[in-house]
Amino acid sequence: MPILEILTPMSILLCFLGVFIGIVMGAIPGMTATMAIAIFLPLTYALDMIDSIGLLIGLYVGGISGGLVPAVLLNIPGTPSSLCTTFDGYPMTKKGEGEKALKVGITASIIGGFFSLTILYFFAPMLSSVAINFSSVEKFLIIVFALTVIASISKGSLLGGIFSGMLGMFIALIGTFTDNNEMRLVPPGLEEELVYGFSLLPVLIGLFAIGQLLQESEEGMKAASHQKIDLKKGKGNHNKFSFRLFRKQKVNLVRSSILGTFIGMLPGVGGSAASITAYSQTKNFSKNPEKLGTGEPEGLIASESANNGLIGGALIPLLSLGIPGDSTTAILIGAFLLQGIEVGPLFITSNPDLWSGIVFALIVANIAMFAMMFFSIKYFAKIVFIPKYTIFPIIIVACVVGSYAINNGVMFDVWTLLLFGLLGYIFPKIGVQIPSFLIGFILGTEAEKYFIDSLKGSGGDLTVFFTKGPISIVLWLLIIGSLAYAIIDNRKTKKAEDNKAA
Repeated sequence: MPILEILTPMSILLCFLGVFIGIVMGAIPGMTATMAIAIFLPLTYALDMIDSIGLLIGLYVGGISGGLVPAVLLNIPGTPSSLCTTFDGYPMTKKGEGEKALKVGITASIIGGFFSLTILYFFAPMLSSVAINFSSVEKFLIIVFALTVIASISKGSLLGGIFSGMLGMFIALIGTFTDNNEMRLVPPGLEEELVYGFSLLPVLIGLFAIGQLLQESEEGMKAASHQKIDLKKGKGNHNKFSFRLFRKQKVNLVRSSILGTFIGMLPGVGGSAASITAYSQTKNFSKNPEKLGTGEPEGLIASESANNGLIGGALIPLLSLGIPGDSTTAILIGAFLLQGIEVGPLFITSNPDLWSGIVFALIVANIAMFAMMFFSIKYFAKIVFIPKYTIFPIIIVACVVGSYAINNGVMFDVWTLLLFGLLGYIFPKIGVQIPSFLIGFILGTEAEKYFIDSLKGSGGDLTVFFTKGPISIVLWLLIIGSLAYAIIDNRKTKKAEDNKAA
């Protein structure tokens, strides 16, 4: 289907605009792709779905890619997925190879992005065709598996990850119980406001925008101290970027893109895990592992191809199962809800134009990202020096206005925004993991619905969760394997910490 039959000129323009804004916000330390989408999500209420997807996909791709700018220039990850980019990117800048490092990262980003897009295009419909035959039992077990994955990636804090997910589920159950229309878990005096529970969008914006702003404000909002960085010292060939350096990195590119894509498919894992895994594997297979971390393009390629590979991977469980792959795709659920569209096994077959629009938007966004950053990187490099105190007030106003307007002027949504913004600031200090909390919050009502439907279908017999069929057995094996891995990995982490302390 031709791209122009799906994407309108407006949606393409919005996609370019989203990429530009995403790069800018990703390049400012503390401003993540998740925050960018959370801030602009209310604007999609006034757009049709294709235009909304163009804008949000652009913000997603631009935000993830823009994170490499401060990682390379300031040794500060612009996004969590840019963590390993600092290992070799910043040493290259100190050696006078800043421009080369940025262009290497940009090129690796578009390759990882297109690789994950290919996997998304072929794998998501296949997974949907299988999941479309799932009963409520299988759907419930998939959600349980998603929650166990939360535990398996809670490094050094297994109970903290599980508690965070369960807390999110508990808060999601506030409101009216659909089977008997009775209120539950509602504080006295708030029955009218919480009849449908907390609105998802103010919760998302509060956790990822207001909460992050409060954390950044606590750390200080001074402008970056190094106002001038020479991107290109000297005139030696080693300072110049060339596509030829990728000839020897084909295996590294493919391996890191694969890791990023498939780690992105695991609910709640996030970009930092993809980047770290790809970087560590590159170091294991490198001919000169001792050089990684000293300014080698090899490490930069691994990190950037993996974190952009994450984008397509995270969309696979979202579009085929209705389960967000990461916190950013969790916010995308809000965009679909605004338009009255439910993501899940029926999404691709019920919305073929929208599915094609997502694929085409990813193509446009990746091309736009590469064109903007590769040829204008000198100008984007200056973004890292924009003072936060000039941006934060604008963001706060946009969040408040967006939350107020999202349900046609409900003031309680503004209070929800501020409440969860405060929680987003407090949670990390007390060990509650925000991504785990959010995934629990989103999946809580669905888990309840499928659990009750399963019991209704079996006449209240709990053994239905174990005897439904071969699919349920496979899912139980995955759940047990995920929990076993979580326990073993948690013990290893604690042992390593004890050895360091000793």
